[in-house]
Amino acid sequence: MTIPSVQTALVIVGGSMAAVKAPSALRRLREAGVQTRVIATGAALQFVTPLSLATAADHEPATDQSWFAAQPQAQHLTLARCDVAVVVGASADLLARAAHGRADDLASATLLSVRAPVLWVPAMNQAMWTHPAVQANVERLRGWGHHFLGPVYGAFGSSGEGMGLGRMAEPEQIAEEVTRLLRPLQDLAGLRVVVSAGPTREYLDPVRFISNPSSGKMGFAVAEAARDRGAQVTLVSGPVTLPDPHGLSTVHIGSALELRDAVLEAAQQADLVIMTAAVADYRAAQPSGEKQAKVAGEVSIQLTPNPDILAELGQHKGGRVLVGFAMETHAGVERAAAKAQRKNADFILLNYPTQEGTAFGGDDNQVTLVRPDGGHEAWPRLSKREVAERLLTEALRVHAERHPDRLSAAPS
Repeated sequence: MTIPSVQTALVIVGGSMAAVKAPSALRRLREAGVQTRVIATGAALQFVTPLSLATAADHEPATDQSWFAAQPQAQHLTLARCDVAVVVGASADLLARAAHGRADDLASATLLSVRAPVLWVPAMNQAMWTHPAVQANVERLRGWGHHFLGPVYGAFGSSGEGMGLGRMAEPEQIAEEVTRLLRPLQDLAGLRVVVSAGPTREYLDPVRFISNPSSGKMGFAVAEAARDRGAQVTLVSGPVTLPDPHGLSTVHIGSALELRDAVLEAAQQADLVIMTAAVADYRAAQPSGEKQAKVAGEVSIQLTPNPDILAELGQHKGGRVLVGFAMETHAGVERAAAKAQRKNADFILLNYPTQEGTAFGGDDNQVTLVRPDGGHEAWPRLSKREVAERLLTEALRVHAERHPDRLSAAPS
């Protein structure tokens, strides 16, 4: 894919072993018609030479040494005038510097001055990537509207660590994501999208509740992707630790009954309703208003079913597109197809909690799209943002078929 006019990508090369792939990423960007400027951190230059970066970018890389060279304008300000900034081989250190507003090197100071979209392409070992400190920095940057590509599951070269989550995305993927940011898809412009996300909590007494480990990441990814594609988005979220996404309306709920009320109200004006929330099937029949004291022996709790929100939405679907999620341990496609048919959903995304790296709380997902007639498509393991993009493209296709007068909104 190429972009319609010449635009500039500022490529910041971080101090990771994956920096050796930066010249290839630069070449892919130039092949797509993107002008490139490069900042090489001091650590990056331990892995890749200035000559290889200059050859690939057709410009000499900027460094901490060039930052203080005699020139009419501050280099971090001139470099920040780009159409997109992409951090290739983003290290834990560079993520931390940006998340905490550091400005004591050229890369960090420039990132503080950039007003264009910022894309991070992390690369580090799995232990570092999954560390709470790194994840907290990632979530802070995401909360500011920064984008992330990867990391992906794969081998860690010759480090002896084998396979894991932390490998940098490939140069071709980087170029594709950069061109997407430079020419953002606005195929959902004019449409209203409702997304549910996260768990519900069903209180037994003021301090005890029934819930599940849903992180809300899948639903948040769908909401953010729909926003970026031009939709007016309402996100109905259960209790999660994720910051509210900017540029959309977030409604916070606790219980399944609260989720039902919020979703049904928002869905009245919606074109697409996407139910990713992990809703508790049961709640306490008679929750106590006081903390119950511990007693010896067994305790029985009487539960009553929660409303089936997806089925209720299906009964009053009208011209809306309705999408659900299902989690099964066996006979998944058959059960998901029956669920879609029974609840009048347009399709179900099926996943398996036992699949390594794709269960609750993960950054990736591997799903199968299942239609009411049993037709299905198994998708590869993808980031949750990539799953969200595919989901929305399929939902828009269904919407275009149902509303042919709006076919012009469908992707070409």
